[in-house]
Order: sequence, then structure tokens, then C-alpha cells
Amino acid sequence: MAPRDSAEPLPPLSPQAWAWSGKFLAMGALAGFSVLSLLTYGYLCWGQDLEEEGSLRARVDERPEAGTAGTSQPHLIFILADDQGFRDVGYHGSEIKTPTLDKLAAEGVKLENYYVQPICTPSRSQFITGKYQIHTGLQHSIIRPTQPNCLPLDNATLPQKLKEVGYSTHMVGKWHLGFYRKDCMPTKRGFDTFFGSLLGSGDYYTHYKCDSPGVCGYDLYENDNAAWDYDNGIYSTQMYTQRVQQILATHDPTKPLFLYVAYQAVHSPLQAPGRYFEHYRSIININRRRYAAMLSCLDEAIHNVTLALKRYGFYNNSIIIYSSDNGGQPTAGGSNWPLRGSKGTYWEGGIRAVGFVHSPLLKNKGTVCKELVHITDWYPTLISLAEGQIDEDIQLDGYDIWETISEGLRSPRVDILHNIDPIYTKAKNGSWAAGYGIWNTAIQSAIRVQHWKLLTGNPGYSDWVPPQAFSNLGPNRWHNERITLSTGKSIWLFNITADPYERVDLSSRYPGIVKKLLRRLSQFNKTAVPVRYPPKDPRSNPRLNGGVWGPWYKEENKKKKSNKTKAKKMQKKKSKARMRKQLAARSSTKCHPSVATG
Repeated sequence: MAPRDSAEPLPPLSPQAWAWSGKFLAMGALAGFSVLSLLTYGYLCWGQDLEEEGSLRARVDERPEAGTAGTSQPHLIFILADDQGFRDVGYHGSEIKTPTLDKLAAEGVKLENYYVQPICTPSRSQFITGKYQIHTGLQHSIIRPTQPNCLPLDNATLPQKLKEVGYSTHMVGKWHLGFYRKDCMPTKRGFDTFFGSLLGSGDYYTHYKCDSPGVCGYDLYENDNAAWDYDNGIYSTQMYTQRVQQILATHDPTKPLFLYVAYQAVHSPLQAPGRYFEHYRSIININRRRYAAMLSCLDEAIHNVTLALKRYGFYNNSIIIYSSDNGGQPTAGGSNWPLRGSKGTYWEGGIRAVGFVHSPLLKNKGTVCKELVHITDWYPTLISLAEGQIDEDIQLDGYDIWETISEGLRSPRVDILHNIDPIYTKAKNGSWAAGYGIWNTAIQSAIRVQHWKLLTGNPGYSDWVPPQAFSNLGPNRWHNERITLSTGKSIWLFNITADPYERVDLSSRYPGIVKKLLRRLSQFNKTAVPVRYPPKDPRSNPRLNGGVWGPWYKEENKKKKSNKTKAKKMQKKKSKARMRKQLAARSSTKCHPSVATG
């Protein structure tokens, strides 16, 4: 078919494309039907540390309900799951039971056109700054434990802005935004308290992490110090929930609260307490079974957090936001079906996330939002809800989308820069020629503009992994729909509204649209700051720091050296001044002989 002009309106899918869509919708329906038989069993008991919700409601009035007196500013609760797949929630058809998430989402607003980043650090940095990676220098990969790198200190963070308008700010869970300097730590970036891990992953019970052989250490912190007192084998999901309960029990609900809960689950290593496996013995694939148990424990944890919000008088004036940080990893038990790709890729399976908002303050409850929403949008949205101010000279990439979520209005967002990574250029056949002289398609990049999504370079693992792929004992890709990227391919175009599963590449059919999106990429790239991805520093080894992962850049030593240098300079100046005086005195003696005193 001949190329169409770029000025034409957004085209519908071709009959062939609709045929593909129909086939796979049917497959999805069959897959959904097949899991219904798995949903008949009961669910695990709730946590023992809180009473059942029914009996609890009668006791809610033990403390004053926030919103009745004190603050008009809502309590902001942001819960971030780690590596939860798009399918891995009950209301998306999963065989994994998530009654809490299902109930909170059904009573709130489900975000069904919601995007994050494909890996940990980028999503967290964009949430806390409201800026794309290209504007913080974190375009490439994640922050590694041994790298002298962290979220740039010149970026005003969300908790810092909330503190300006009277919020108490607390973080519980995974940081993963760098820690090589003390100034990079959560308590120096706006949080009043921090309890959690600094790295991207670690053992759920021992809180121990090896980055490489011989480079291992303890990774659990209370504020700025290693939390050795908590080295008692408590599973991190439960331990973090207990800390959230403690914060809520001791905070005055008439004072505004920002609580950022970044659970470690369901990131590998795949570990869970034994009782959570009870209802998943029928899952033969061991990774999927462990993952299911972890997700059930996480669901229970969020149930207990919700009960605590009610018990201690926060709930009626609270806004609860739930999000995954990226797509699931099929090799570690996660499922993004029917989306394409996985964690670490720019296919929809890597960046389209589970997300919802639950709050008594929503105007339209029990609805589905299909407007475009991105993780950068929480920064201006939450600051606006908190009655805060955003400096005019700060260039944000996020938008205030509260009215979109609460009232169903159109989203102010029309595009998303998923990323431009100038270091990742593994598309061997990418070139300027393939990008019409506008863009080098060897560069890994992805952008969404209205209905259209463009990818260049190597977007990453591109299979569709259906539920039956998890039916075997070991890793088995027999059921996967394998895609072999054609030789020379380095650019793709999809109409995501019509083809959310990225089945039909339209790049050759609509070159005009491709050129428009390439120009948009080029415009974004002109605003990019240099990439921050330094080599590892051997001083980061926990062996050199008491067996603990933590700041190793000794700023005190630098200050001492600086002070010594200043002292030496002052000494030299004084010495030079004395010499000048002595020379002046000598010359004065020669010109003016002394008078005899008799």
C-alpha cells in the first residue's frame, strides 16, 4: 500500500490488523475463562496485628477523624509495588488473589492508560522530581550500588516541596536513588524519617545484598544509620507494614501527612512466608507460585495499612495512590499478558502499569480513567492537592491530573517521552538514513504522542508471554509467541489506542507520522542534560564500611583537606606580608639614617 500523507487524521487499523486484534481478544477471553476455575478457593487470613474491619469501624472514633478539624490538606499515601506485572491483579484477570487491591480500585478510579518507566531507578526518580530522565541525567540503566551517583542534588524533591507547606514526610521501603554521599540519603532529600533499603534488591529476611563476589553487605536503614536492631529475620513486606502502622499510630491526624511506602515485593529474590503458598499449590511453575505467594502477602499488607488509616483517624481525609514501578519479569514469575514485552523494555509490557487512586475525596468513585497518565504527573498533582507552590522557573514534565482522575475531565497530557538513552546503541543496523536524516535509529528511544507510539533502536525482549507459559515445572518458552526482529529493523510505529498489544507495525505505511514523531524526539533531545553513569568506585565495598552498604564518600575528609589548603594559603599570604614589611623597613633605614641619641 502506498504511503499516506502525514497531514491525514489518525487512521484506523487495517482489516488485517483488526483480524489480528480479534483473534487475540478471543484468545484473551479463553485465557480469562480458563482462570475462572482457579478463583473458587478461599483466601488467606488477614494479619494478626489488626482487628477485622467490621469490628474496627466501631472503634474508629477513638481518635478524631482528619478533615473534621485541623487541616484542609489531605493526607497523601503513595504505595509503590516493585515489578508487579500488568496482568497480576485480580481485576485484570489474574489467577492470583488480590481482594484488597480489587476492592480499593473498584471503589476508586482505575488508571487504565497509565505509564511508568521500564526499570526501578527511572520510575522512582520521575515520581519524586516530576521530570523525565533526560532532565536529571539518569537516562541510562539504574543507579548501581558501587557507583558514585545519586539523584542530582539540585532537584527539589516532592517531600521537600510538601514540607514547605507543613507536611510531615515519611518514607518506608526501597530508595534506589543513590547513597554514595550523605547528602543523597532520603533524610537529606526531604523525608523526616526513613526506614528501608538503599539498594535495588536484597534478601527479604536477612536484608543482605551481594553486588558481586566479595562485595556484600547489610542493607537496612533507620534514618541515616544501619538498623542492626531489626536484623531479626522479619520478612520485609510485613516489617515495612509494621513501621507504617507505627507512624500512623503516633502522628496527629489533624496535621497533614505524606507517606511514601515503596515495598520491595514482588521483586526477586522470590521469597515469601510459608502460609502464603497455601492456595497456590496448583501452580506448577515454581517461580510463578512463589511470585503469587509474595503478591498475596503484599495484598494483605495493603489491607492492614488501610485498616490503620481508618483506626487512627486518617482515612476520610486521605488520598491513596497505588502503582507498580515497571512491568513484570516473566522469568521471575511476573505476567504482563496480553501486553508485549517485559520489565526492562519499552514495549507496553515494560511500561504500562497497574495503578489506581482510592479516596473518599474523589468526586467520581467507581470509575475507570482511560486518559493518558504518567508517573511524572504525581509530582505537580500532589503539590497542588497539598496547597503548595511550584516555582515558575522549574521546568516540569508532569501535569496536574487531579481533575482528570476525580472528575473525569480530559487529561492535559498528550504525549510521553518514554526515554532517550544515548548510551544504549545496540541496534547494529540503526542509522540516520533509517531515521530520514532526522534521528539516528541506533539510539534506544520511545515516545508516545496521542494515539501513536514510536520506538527506535533495540526496544528489548519482545515476546508475548501468555498464562499457559507458566504451566511447566521449569522455565519454558514453548508457549511464547516468539518474535524475531527482522534484519535491519530499527524503527516501529503503533496505534496504541487501536492496537494496545503492539501486533501491527505501521511504520512503513505512515512515514509521515514517523517523521513527525522523530522530530519530536529530536526536540526533546535538545533539552537533555549529560548522562550521569560513572564507573564503580572500589571504596563502595561494604567491607570498608563496617559491613554495611552506605555513604562512602568522605565529605569530612574533603572539608579537612580544604581547610588545610586554606590555612596554608593564609600562612603563605602572612609570610609574604611579613617579608614585604621587612623589606620596607630596610629600605626606610637606608633612606633615613637614625639620629644619635647622645
